Amino acid sequence: MRRLRFAILAAALALAACGEKPEPYVEKPVEDLYNEAMNTLEERLYLKAARQFEEVERQHPYSAWATKAQVMAGFSFYQGNKYDDAIATLDQFIELHPSHRDAPYAYYLKGLSYYEQIADVGRDQEVTDRALKSLDEVVRRFPDSRYARDARLKIDLTRNHLAGKEMEIGRYYLTRGQPVAAINRFRRVIENYQTTEQVPEALLRLTEAYLALGVREEAQQAAAVLGHNYPGSEWYRDAYALLQGQGLAPDGSKPGWISRTFGSLF
Repeated sequence: MRRLRFAILAAALALAACGEKPEPYVEKPVEDLYNEAMNTLEERLYLKAARQFEEVERQHPYSAWATKAQVMAGFSFYQGNKYDDAIATLDQFIELHPSHRDAPYAYYLKGLSYYEQIADVGRDQEVTDRALKSLDEVVRRFPDSRYARDARLKIDLTRNHLAGKEMEIGRYYLTRGQPVAAINRFRRVIENYQTTEQVPEALLRLTEAYLALGVREEAQQAAAVLGHNYPGSEWYRDAYALLQGQGLAPDGSKPGWISRTFGSLF
């Protein structure tokens, strides 16, 4: 009986669906379509606005309005937190109109769509890498545009985020008694993210890791570079105390990869 009732219900739904008529296609002037989409956007119905902007392009693909509507669809998806849709839409615009006057904005909005998805340092950083590359492309392609300044700021924040991820992994290895693996992570911070706020701690952790391995000269050099660049920091005080505990002092007189990375400091 249950199967019979289910079959009857399914048949009824199928008949009802067959009886429904699809909404008829109504072609409208391009200005009307675009203005409707803008009104919807002002009402903050972002996803509906995005579809309406897409309709402008669908009905009038060769108009100047269609080109503008494609960017606005990307913006609407971005505002509605549909970042993947925004990126796909903006990529299509960039591919079709690389020299358009709105191209700098399209590149910038694509970078923001990745940037807004950056997760905490405890998670995978693939999106962070993509954000960095996209924002860097804005600066590289359009260095004098009004979007380049904000892109540079976000690049700094993104790089600091990536450095923070390296530090988290390095600290994990250090606490697990794997100083070599930890050094590789801290070294990445020093070499690739030298302008970030993670560097002072990375130098301290290098001092700690090298001492754990018994590589005293490298530990002394890391502390010396730390003291030279961040003399009043808590990180330097801790590094100095670590060396003192083993009868050592910071010493950067001998060349090594750390001093070479920071330049000719000694």
